[in-house]
Amino acid sequence: MQNSCLKKSRLVLALGFLPFTFLISMPFPGLSQAAPVTLEEPMPDFTLPVYQGGEIKLSELKGKNVMIIFPRGYAAPGAWCTICDYKYAELVDLEKTAQLRKKYDMEILFVLPYDRDTVKTWLDALPGQLEKIRLTKNPPDPAKLDEKARVTMERYRKLFPKDLTVPKEGIPVPIPILVDGDRKVSKGLDLFRTEWGSKVDQNVPTTFIIDRNGIVRFKYFSQNTVDRPSYEYLMGVLDCITSGK
Repeated sequence: MQNSCLKKSRLVLALGFLPFTFLISMPFPGLSQAAPVTLEEPMPDFTLPVYQGGEIKLSELKGKNVMIIFPRGYAAPGAWCTICDYKYAELVDLEKTAQLRKKYDMEILFVLPYDRDTVKTWLDALPGQLEKIRLTKNPPDPAKLDEKARVTMERYRKLFPKDLTVPKEGIPVPIPILVDGDRKVSKGLDLFRTEWGSKVDQNVPTTFIIDRNGIVRFKYFSQNTVDRPSYEYLMGVLDCITSGK
């Protein structure tokens, strides 16, 4: 029986299905590569190197809940997705303050469709990206902004309500960042695009939540470049899954 408290999320989940073709996935045993997956089906197994060292095989996490986040990555040639950077920093902050992994007996995986050197470039750019957000939200003299700049300021204040920072040295990486350099997983799940809002190697931002038995209980494919489920919403989903209601 499905958790009754998850019914409230079904409309959101359904909206996330629109642009994709769905195939029934196979369970972990014997599955050699990722493939598109439906709700209430087992998540395809995969193994990826971890930026921090070692590798993770998804099936070896069975017995724990797992949240897998595929950020967009690049937003344009040479330009990172600002929302992805903010969402990563917000997740790191939540893990520090709320201990999400301990609370939900969960592992969180953050998967980027790039090689290790490009992932390092992304991390190195993170402090500057967050500073850009801060300055756009809080310009020194808002009264002198032209109309376009004022609209951008208000848009940033809505999109990025928290003031988040990371140090330029010792950027926090408490969450496993998986390196999908050959894009086998991103392409297998039908997430990788070379044109989605811009022409650049990127993923459609996607979130999966998998229960202790390896079953997909939640998935969301972003419909446009600013569309992401909030962490408050995702924690509500996790509350449902872990409570068994």
